[in-house]
Amino acid sequence: MEKLRKIVHVDMDAFFAQIEQRDHPPYKNKPLIVGGPLNRGVVSTASYEARKYGVHSGMPLSKARRQCPGGIYVPVNMEKYLRESAKIRKIFSGFTPLVEIIGCDEGFLDVTGCEKLFGDALEIAKRIKGKIYEDTNLTSSAGIGPSKFFAKLASNMGKPNGLTVLDNKPEIIEKIKLLPVSYIWGVGHVTKKELKAMGIDTIGDLADTS
Repeated sequence: MEKLRKIVHVDMDAFFAQIEQRDHPPYKNKPLIVGGPLNRGVVSTASYEARKYGVHSGMPLSKARRQCPGGIYVPVNMEKYLRESAKIRKIFSGFTPLVEIIGCDEGFLDVTGCEKLFGDALEIAKRIKGKIYEDTNLTSSAGIGPSKFFAKLASNMGKPNGLTVLDNKPEIIEKIKLLPVSYIWGVGHVTKKELKAMGIDTIGDLADTS
C-alpha cells in the first residue's frame, strides 16, 4: 500500500508588513501598508491591522489611503525582504530536500518519511515555525495535509501564527465545503467578486457547479 503523503505548507504572516513592524517598533499593532511609491502603484502587503479596513494586496494605493487614512504607508524594500526569505528557505531545506518555494514568503515541504529524523508532520511543522521565529523574529502559519491543496487550505485557516491539520476524511470534507471560496489557492479578491456575482460564496457552492 502506498504511504499517505505528508505535505506541510508554511506561509509567512503579512511578510513585508511584518518585517517593517519588527524593524520599526512604533509600527507594531498599527495599520501598516507596504507599497508605492506614494499614491502610485498598488499595495504589496497590508498588516492584519490594515486588513480590518478592507485594505488588501493588489489594491491601488490611492484607494487604500481613502479606506485607511490613518495608516502607515512605507515603500517596498525588496532587498531587505529577500534577505529574510533566504533565511527561511535555508530553514526549509534543513528538514527535507523536497521543497517547492512559492514566491518569497511561502513554500511546500514534502516530509513523508522524515519521521525518524524529525518526528511526525505536526512536530516538524512546530519545529519549522519555532526555528523561523528564533532566526528572524517573524511569525508564520503552517498547514498539514495529504496534498498541496489540503496543506495550503489548512495554513489559510490558521492565520495568523497558526498550525492546522487537515485530511480527506468525510467529516473534514464537509467542514471544508462551508469555508469561503477565497480560501482556495489562487482565488483572489477579483475572482471572489466574480464568483459571488454567480451566487458562489463557499467551497461547497463551487463544488456543486462542477
